[in-house]
Amino acid sequence: MTNYKFPEGFLWGGAVAANQYEGGYNEGGKGLSTADVMTGGTHTIPRRITMELEEGTHYPSHEAIDFYHRYKEDIALFAEMGFKVFRLSIAWSRIYPNGYDLEPNEEGLKFYDDVFDELRKHNIEPLVTISHYEMPLGLTLKYNGWAGRECIDHYVRYCDTIFRRYKDKVRLWLTFNEINILTMPMGAFLGGGMILDRSGIFGNNADDIPEVRFQGLHHQFVASARAVKLGHEINPEFKIGCMLAYLTFYPHTCNPDDIVLAQQKDNLTNFLCSDVQVRGEYPGFAKRFFRDNGIEIKMEPGDEEILKEGTVDYYTFSYYMSNNVSTQPDLQASSGNLMGGVRNPYLEVSDWGWAIDPKGLRWTLNNIYNRYRIPLMIVENGLGAVDKITEDMKVHDSYRIDYLRKHIEQMGEALQDGVDLIGYTPWGCIDLVSASTGEMHKRYGFIYVDKDNDGNGNLDRYRKDSFHWYKKVIESDGTELG
Repeated sequence: MTNYKFPEGFLWGGAVAANQYEGGYNEGGKGLSTADVMTGGTHTIPRRITMELEEGTHYPSHEAIDFYHRYKEDIALFAEMGFKVFRLSIAWSRIYPNGYDLEPNEEGLKFYDDVFDELRKHNIEPLVTISHYEMPLGLTLKYNGWAGRECIDHYVRYCDTIFRRYKDKVRLWLTFNEINILTMPMGAFLGGGMILDRSGIFGNNADDIPEVRFQGLHHQFVASARAVKLGHEINPEFKIGCMLAYLTFYPHTCNPDDIVLAQQKDNLTNFLCSDVQVRGEYPGFAKRFFRDNGIEIKMEPGDEEILKEGTVDYYTFSYYMSNNVSTQPDLQASSGNLMGGVRNPYLEVSDWGWAIDPKGLRWTLNNIYNRYRIPLMIVENGLGAVDKITEDMKVHDSYRIDYLRKHIEQMGEALQDGVDLIGYTPWGCIDLVSASTGEMHKRYGFIYVDKDNDGNGNLDRYRKDSFHWYKKVIESDGTELG
């Protein structure tokens, strides 16, 4: 295969999130976020949610990898790789410590001024996620997170503040990270700050209340639409996008029941959210789902008009795996994939059981673009793996290079198919805390960080083999995949 040269101006870079890499949880006037009360865990031991901090308990977000104090060092490493864009998030509770404050925290605003200035010094464009799997804990305690409609106004105030403050420093924005996580029970707290389960165990969905979850999702839709409209008024040059965890579903067989099941899962998990954010209205299949499941979405007068007026400029998504679904209950289950399903015999899996499917990315890009015809960007993709560091502080991660190479090849195929793909930011470009498990053991980065699951380590940074490989990929616009 001849490697495809990506278009001039293609946005190569990497992606992170504040609660997984920033640290400084109680510095600079920052308030507690929902992520700050999630303990560490592992692939087999779930994280706990403690509404008050427990002495002696490890909370990974508190220090994370300490970007708060090391941002200049890290940005210099990103520049060395040749990043054109860096996707990061702003910690809402660093700007509005309780969420419902009337005035922002100047020290928090100044921190991001400094980060954006440092990026500009290295000619790296920031791509900013406004809310990435965290919100001020105060909003959870006062309103049960996004279950309360009051959060819309607090979010819009936050957006107004950062849009005006950074209007000359940030052009690319995303309103919510993986907004469709709220179509799944695990998303209630992770994406919505809602306490629906009394056990305190993250991922325990015994007390899930779908109507509350989907009401919270509606509030996020309205907040996103208002933010898009506001952002365009403040700076018409802003490009404001949506961001979804795209979960590709295959029917296990050509049995029509399997095919319909895959379509239904694709619709509910992926297209419900993007139809609202891109097209500005709820699709018919969503209305049927609500009706069939006794879910009543309370809309205020004007909500439908707001959704129509606040559609996004571009579509971004994460892609890690494909999912194989069947109506036959006796088939071997896939233990690692986010949506379960059955094992796909044609695909290998990662250390965490996620199906590795590069060609599924090409299919996904075409599937999304054929539906919406707006620019696309892959803002998360990568291989979570256990990395071994040698005595001379090297990490030989050929498995990560192989994973990324095959996915980039399929991106090139999709571009030749006519897909308007504008950028690629692999997830966890520097090792960081896992959102789902809270561990450091699951590493994605091009840069190794000396820290373990228990928070031990000196936080020194080391270039992995994939660091040097990705640098060549960017320099060659994808023609040197090695």
